Amino acid sequence: MSTTKGLEGVIATESSISSIIDDQLTYVGYEIDDLAAHSSFEEVVYLLWHKQLPTKLELDKIKNDLASNMEIPHEIIQHFKMYDLSSIHPMAALRTAVSLLGLYDPEVDKMEHDANLRKALRLQAKIAMVITAFARIREGKEPIKPKKHFGYAANFLYMLTGKEPEALEIEAFNKALVLHADHELNASTFTARVCVATLSDLYSGVTAAIGALKGPLHGGANEQVMQMLTEIGEVDNAIPYIKEKLRNKEKIMGMGHRVYRTGDPRAKHLKEMSKQLTKNTGQPKWYEMSLKIEKYIKDEKGLPANVDFYSASVYHSLGIAHDLFTPIFAMSRTSGWLAHILEQYENNRLIRPRAEYVGPIRQPFVQVEER
Repeated sequence: MSTTKGLEGVIATESSISSIIDDQLTYVGYEIDDLAAHSSFEEVVYLLWHKQLPTKLELDKIKNDLASNMEIPHEIIQHFKMYDLSSIHPMAALRTAVSLLGLYDPEVDKMEHDANLRKALRLQAKIAMVITAFARIREGKEPIKPKKHFGYAANFLYMLTGKEPEALEIEAFNKALVLHADHELNASTFTARVCVATLSDLYSGVTAAIGALKGPLHGGANEQVMQMLTEIGEVDNAIPYIKEKLRNKEKIMGMGHRVYRTGDPRAKHLKEMSKQLTKNTGQPKWYEMSLKIEKYIKDEKGLPANVDFYSASVYHSLGIAHDLFTPIFAMSRTSGWLAHILEQYENNRLIRPRAEYVGPIRQPFVQVEER
């Protein structure tokens, strides 16, 4: 029996949701460049779940359904108010709240396809308010209800800040959601599929995926990028800071990717949004600093920027707290997790790999008195 560390390159299942071929990411065969340029997040959600782009009527319906289902049970809001949220990481709160949502869904254990689609829509809608409610409650503020006529990206920003977002802010956040929606069989997606392959419920699958994303080797890179930029402070400090990091053999977050070799196709879209947003907020230094670091690392190490690198300055420019970056990643990726969960249910087989045993063998048992 041969093994591959980290299962790198191992084909574990078949899927028609997303692909990474020749460093090009597609959702159901549509290139990410086209989707980032032309689609709304709601269109991508529909595409991932139904394997086709929606008609105008279908798009209007899913937009309305998502906005109409965003409000969360009062008990979850009270649950947040029970704790000192200043000491709780938002990803831990999100993991628990999503699990708790399952207790309030009357169809939680109904496994028919249409029931699972309805649950998927409710969960995708409510996760936006879970994150914004948490963020506001820890600041001593009350949660804000969504506006029924707002799209998903606009509603999230509105529920977070209480202000109606500008067109550029909505465009940037919508692009970020589209770009993070799915990414083939990554660690959290694989976790979700393993979980529901036992025929566990949809909420358990997404809770398990959030637990996997919470780990610093999967989610959290953009939060660490922003921490790095904050430490650098000014554009002129960027290269000396990076040189010192490299001398100490420290990793530069947001550079390079496990799968992409020539460059992450998603990065350029957020790079442009970072340029526009930082200029709009009067803080172009975040973009200029990132630009210098990207060029230096590419020249010195041959590593291009990945999607996390510029999403950091995008989210920062939108006024989003840095520790909410990973929950936002989870909110977008929930659409992909749910697509994979639905696909797993449709052609399910229990996922049960083997392990190569490398421990001692045929050891004689010694009675406890003689050990």
